[in-house]
Amino acid sequence: MNKNVIYLGLVSFFTDFATALINPLLPIFIVVYLNEGVDKLGFVVALSTFFSYALRVVSGYISDRYGIHKPLLVAGYGLSAVSKPLLGFSQSYKSVAILRSLERIGKAIRTAPKDSMLAFYGEKKMGRTFGLHQTLDIAGEFGGTVALFLVLLYLGTAEKTVREVFFFTAIPGAIALFILIFFVEDIKKGPKKVSFFLERDDLNIIAKLFFYFLFLFFFFNEAFFTVAAKNRGIDTLYIPILFLLSTFTQTLTSYLSGVLIDRYGAQKILALSLFFGTAAQGVLLIEQKWAVAAAFILFGLFNVFSLNSARSYIARGKSRGTLYGLFYAAMALFGAAGAYIIGLLWQKIGEGFTVKLSFAFTFLAATLFCIRSCFGSDSK
Repeated sequence: MNKNVIYLGLVSFFTDFATALINPLLPIFIVVYLNEGVDKLGFVVALSTFFSYALRVVSGYISDRYGIHKPLLVAGYGLSAVSKPLLGFSQSYKSVAILRSLERIGKAIRTAPKDSMLAFYGEKKMGRTFGLHQTLDIAGEFGGTVALFLVLLYLGTAEKTVREVFFFTAIPGAIALFILIFFVEDIKKGPKKVSFFLERDDLNIIAKLFFYFLFLFFFFNEAFFTVAAKNRGIDTLYIPILFLLSTFTQTLTSYLSGVLIDRYGAQKILALSLFFGTAAQGVLLIEQKWAVAAAFILFGLFNVFSLNSARSYIARGKSRGTLYGLFYAAMALFGAAGAYIIGLLWQKIGEGFTVKLSFAFTFLAATLFCIRSCFGSDSK
């Protein structure tokens, strides 16, 4: 395995270590400590999701057109490292929305060129490359979540402690930047003449993912899974344990998913991931605490299998940076719109109806994706 794949994985490890200190707490921070409604949480999720994905088409095009990769990564990881600790000063959902969006803009700037670098250094072993990188990525989430649980266990779950956790994220963020700047090598290739208007084969790759994007519209963000857990009586102290179940599952299965992708094809494994996601939505219909734990495990399987297979599938394209950008832009439109509507439905009509609606439509989207992508002439 190329050393740059390892270094990029370590950068993601420390970045996601910091992210894992925030994600389990942020929905509770907004709804409980800031006393905002689930609709406000939906707004924060929608806005940050949009910025997280929409700008990736720009960074992807720039990386293809001008051969710029590492500078975009440094800018993206730097913005995320700075914005995370500032959440500790937030006093309303509006400031959280702004800072969370800035952090997600950093992710948007870096993701498409990073995937292009991984595809370049991974050569022909795309599934294993993305699987290994995702393993280190998720291992960072796992480590951060363990650290968060220990902090809450010994220091309590008061608002002051939560804010101090946000401040602490500056340390792993700085370590990630250090590794990126001094150890990761940039791609030594000259500028490419890439047209924004992609070839037919490249456009077909995006078109075949339509039902995957539709699935994301109806699928719960992890923030809504967290609120569902809280509504079922799970204490804030134990919320990180649910995230541990998810990240541990992803750590165990990430490289396996890469092997399966290389063997059976990215589209088939992506279809499998959608049914994992559908099952995660379905078990939330059971009003029991154990069902929430099962939902987080299935969410982890969906997350790791879907990301690895989608990224591997797009790697077959010619203008990879631009393709990754378009892929993430579509995720932005569908994911942000879905999160906003889910938040409104949850607040106005209730959790039960929202869960049932989401389950029905994710199952439909997963089935349609499987029919279109798994049984065609190009099912790899």
